[in-house]
Amino acid sequence: MGLEDKIPQGVLLTTAEQLFGWARKASFWPATFGLACCAIEMMSFGATPHDAGRWGQEVFRASPRQADLMIVAGRVSQKFAPVVRQIYDQMAEPKRVLSMGVCASSGGMFNNYALVQGVDHIVPVDVYVPGCPPRPEMLIDGIMKLRTIVQNAPIGADERDAAIAREARQLVASSLTEQKGLLR
Repeated sequence: MGLEDKIPQGVLLTTAEQLFGWARKASFWPATFGLACCAIEMMSFGATPHDAGRWGQEVFRASPRQADLMIVAGRVSQKFAPVVRQIYDQMAEPKRVLSMGVCASSGGMFNNYALVQGVDHIVPVDVYVPGCPPRPEMLIDGIMKLRTIVQNAPIGADERDAAIAREARQLVASSLTEQKGLLR
């Protein structure tokens, strides 16, 4: 019928985009970036019962230039917000952000002038992990969702254009604290 019938059995067909996506999804290099109590759960994610090494990210990077994933674990103060943005800007492309915990996602129970009410005001967030503090299993689920996003992402010039458009779209969108829904 098609090309699949004419190729001998055991030959794998794919596109270069899918092949690179498959390789990149299993090689996150997260930045060491724990801000509050969620950081303890993030450290547990790298330790023995959960072992982040099973998913190709056993080494947390101390330099943002070696990292491509920022896990914002905990609350971000107004004074620290420019530092978060600077670290994000220094990260290697393609860069991803995971917001861990309600304090990073929406300011949590701290609705005051000193804390940023959601890290999505500063950097574009790809995946939100809820909880106070979220368990390591929830972080693993967030990483798995991020892997799906990375696997289906375009590569090359299309990737750069998509990243610019994604960042502009996410920073223009209203933050979680401004959204109206069933809880407000």
